Amino acid sequence: MTFKTNLMIAAASGMVFATGAVAQTAPVETTAARTAQAAPAAPAAAAPAAPTAAPTTTIAAALPTLPNRATLTKLVTAAKLQTTLAGPGPYTVFAPSDEAFTRLPAGALDTLLKPESAPTLATIIKYHVVAGAITSEQLKAQITAGGGKATLTTLAGQPLIASVGPNGNIELTDTAGIKAYVDTADIKETNGVVHLTNGMSVPKLG
Repeated sequence: MTFKTNLMIAAASGMVFATGAVAQTAPVETTAARTAQAAPAAPAAAAPAAPTAAPTTTIAAALPTLPNRATLTKLVTAAKLQTTLAGPGPYTVFAPSDEAFTRLPAGALDTLLKPESAPTLATIIKYHVVAGAITSEQLKAQITAGGGKATLTTLAGQPLIASVGPNGNIELTDTAGIKAYVDTADIKETNGVVHLTNGMSVPKLG
């Protein structure tokens, strides 16, 4: 990776750290398909996934079908993580919305999509994935057992802190203290579960 690319990625992550605490506050709506807004407010609770028949697809196959997750799907492909998310797992994926990625500074997303940025991008995506299929109720039980928070070890090898938000929704805090919120929970697939979030979580990079 070139020095210039490193600088752009560092700038991108720095901008997320600087602005995310405001931009990634909890959403008003409880559905994943909501009107984009600069600073959404906390939901009463995460909306459960609509009841469906037993899952028949993997997380990798399901991502392109989820509402407002086209950017995440593109990033998973660029990071060469389709095989991982199609594997036996099980996994828990916290899936940021398309709108969450628009908070990156201009040019940052294009930089992350470049082939030379694949290792950095893989770290970012893996930071949204935890080993094991953890439902929202199981996660809340872990939070209660942990005295108000649960430390999740992501596939990036870095911790993601889960707690219960102001209105009962699951709140995720990344390594920089930036928060994202689950707004649709428990989308079950054959190899795990997906929780839709309104914000991007960023690991330590470099």
